[in-house]
Amino acid sequence: MAEDNKTDENFQYIVRIANKDIRGERRIQLALADIKGIGIRQAKILVNRFQIDQNKRIGELSEDEILKIKEYVENKEYSNMPLWLLNHRNDVTTGKNFNLLSNDLVLQINDDINLMKKMRSYRGIRHEHGHKVRGQKTRSNGRRGLSMGVVRKREEAGKK
Repeated sequence: MAEDNKTDENFQYIVRIANKDIRGERRIQLALADIKGIGIRQAKILVNRFQIDQNKRIGELSEDEILKIKEYVENKEYSNMPLWLLNHRNDVTTGKNFNLLSNDLVLQINDDINLMKKMRSYRGIRHEHGHKVRGQKTRSNGRRGLSMGVVRKREEAGKK
């Protein structure tokens, strides 16, 4: 069946959405989840929203369907999407809820970390020092560099 789809002249081997090249052989949900900023749940909601068969490959979609998905995904403000699913809620400057993708997401995360550092918040200080930020234990885990074992003093040969 997959070979029949590939021989079809409308099959696209590479689909470009949100500055990401996606292989056309991937199923639609997994292909959308490959985009940084979109997870499996969000991809499933998008597929249901556009009423696309879940078993379809992304290369089998028509140009119009791909264009609809592309416009919706690349728009930062998603309509009819649960707020808990968005990755950037309550923006500091605008107060709006966004779902950022690829480079925009990376830049926004770095800006948020730099803002925390500038404010001297607890999380910002932990980021500066390279410590765990989310309350994890640090006594025996998360060590970098040389191994931290038990250090024993060398016994001198002459003393007993």
